[in-house]
Amino acid sequence: MITYKKQYQIEPQWQDKEWILRKAEEALQAPVRHITDVSSERSQGGIHDYYSNGDYWWPNPDTPDGLPYVQRDGETNPDNFNEHRMIMRHMRSAVVYLASAYRLTGEEKYAERAAVHLKEFFLDEETCMAPNLSYAQALLGICPGRGVGIIDTLHLVDVVFAVESLKESKAVSDEIYRGVKAWFAKYLGWMLTDPNGIDEMTMDNNHGVCFFVQVAAFALFTDNETIAEFCREHFKKVLLKQEADDGSFPRETGRTKPYNYSIFVVDNMVNLCQLLSKPEDNLWEYVSEDGKSIRKALDFITPYVLDKKSWPYPPDVMHFDAFPARAGFMMMAGCVLGKEELLELYRSLPVESKDEEARRNIAVRQPMLWM
Repeated sequence: MITYKKQYQIEPQWQDKEWILRKAEEALQAPVRHITDVSSERSQGGIHDYYSNGDYWWPNPDTPDGLPYVQRDGETNPDNFNEHRMIMRHMRSAVVYLASAYRLTGEEKYAERAAVHLKEFFLDEETCMAPNLSYAQALLGICPGRGVGIIDTLHLVDVVFAVESLKESKAVSDEIYRGVKAWFAKYLGWMLTDPNGIDEMTMDNNHGVCFFVQVAAFALFTDNETIAEFCREHFKKVLLKQEADDGSFPRETGRTKPYNYSIFVVDNMVNLCQLLSKPEDNLWEYVSEDGKSIRKALDFITPYVLDKKSWPYPPDVMHFDAFPARAGFMMMAGCVLGKEELLELYRSLPVESKDEEARRNIAVRQPMLWM
């Protein structure tokens, strides 16, 4: 079970209640979608295996068949197979909005529909997704799947909080609740032992951070305190080393989309602080021996999300106008650290971005479920 014992300097309040209820009503009417609804002839996996292609990889202009693909960093190939990612995000969004509406209203209709999504996506033999990402972000002509593809399931971290919010409902039976926990326990085991998972675990950029956001969320959900403690120590001893003395993240500012990626990595470092902090080990207040901390990272990025014109690095090659978009770190850090300017920014930004890149990069759609 995920539990928290935090004291917030600013009492968090549900935002956009009407929006949440409207999205939940839409989710009541929307079809339930499954990984098995569509497949790619490019995939070397089976019908239950999640599949995607590397975002920034394109056909080789120097070969007749376009193989092997070549990288164009920051430039998304629109011809990539993206359907499984969209199906997973559809499920996530539906469950999260339904769970939020259930928590707001107590109406069982929302929990009943969420239970259908959870059962069919994770548990039913004919439609479930296999608990692995062996074929994620495949590179045509190079490999059937990569460790960096594990970032695709970052959207599932919201789901475990939604499940916890739904478990008091009559609609979410003990069988469904325990079944979903068992799925995440299997997936967590795969992440920590498969070569693809180990590759991602050791990445020294936002991929390593996002890997541990998932591991932390899934470990807490499945009552695996040993792995949660491993994540706390990794945050302090490894992930904070990505931070420069000024609070920036050089592996992100050196990319072709430095603004987007700088926000993204801070957002997920904040997610880790929210997930893993406890009274006796508060990551929000932790400072490493060489002065690295989440506060320093927030001090670096906050002026640039408040005033984008002051950004000192080159503009992103794509989607620069889409950011800043409303992100969970603004609400979480605003509440926990008393940063009213971030809370005001969160409230002022559109509830949901119209830009696909922004929607893809925002893992936490309802931070109130986390708080």
